[in-house]
Amino acid sequence: MDAEERNAAQRPLFRDIGSITIFENDDLIVLNKPSGLLSIPDRTQSAPSLKDYLIEKFGRIYTVHRLDRGTSGVIVFAKNEEAHRFLSLQFEERQTRKMYQGLVIGKPSPPSATIDEPIAEHFAKKGVMMIHAEGKAAITSYAVAEQFRSYAWVEFSILTGRTHQIRVHMKHAGNPLACDELYGDGLPIKLSAFKKKFNLAKADDEERPLLSRLALHASSLTFRLNDTETATYAAALPKDLRALLKQLQKWNS
Repeated sequence: MDAEERNAAQRPLFRDIGSITIFENDDLIVLNKPSGLLSIPDRTQSAPSLKDYLIEKFGRIYTVHRLDRGTSGVIVFAKNEEAHRFLSLQFEERQTRKMYQGLVIGKPSPPSATIDEPIAEHFAKKGVMMIHAEGKAAITSYAVAEQFRSYAWVEFSILTGRTHQIRVHMKHAGNPLACDELYGDGLPIKLSAFKKKFNLAKADDEERPLLSRLALHASSLTFRLNDTETATYAAALPKDLRALLKQLQKWNS
């Protein structure tokens, strides 16, 4: 069990579906998934997943897509087979619009670009993906929204939905996502790293990180509700990412 799994296992079980529901009707439910929560059960059943809690509430639920455990933000599940087919087809045929926001290490150059590199499972490392000519097509567009000294706040649009796509592509670009244990340095972000005169609070034995989870958030998702209606659902940045950005903006100036 890695550090991310241990942290998740220590969190209290998540059951308040209503507090993270963005939209719901008879066919589907759109949620703002917290970081650290599995979208669906993993192979080892290491911790309860969002899907487990949805099954507990609704009895039956259908997976349309998923977010990485450390990623927060918009995710949709179907409530019946017909809605599942309708939604899944949109994802398969690239008819959805998926937007993300994240913090990467360094200064992306150029500040905006489209990365078109196929992704495959790593030959030797289980659960890790890599760029490979024989992999599946993967396309990620990015644009720097705000550049800091050591980090950049970036907006992403993904045309495809490969496992760890943004994380793999940004590693390939030389700017891995902050706090990424698989594709980056995995180090937490601490205020002492960029605040010159940092003093540890007397009540603390060690510094508390500003962020220790994957710095990636699924900010919005656009898809068709039916044959005539298209909707966009957005999830506000969680508190930890908002606080981190505030500190970066403060010390960047």
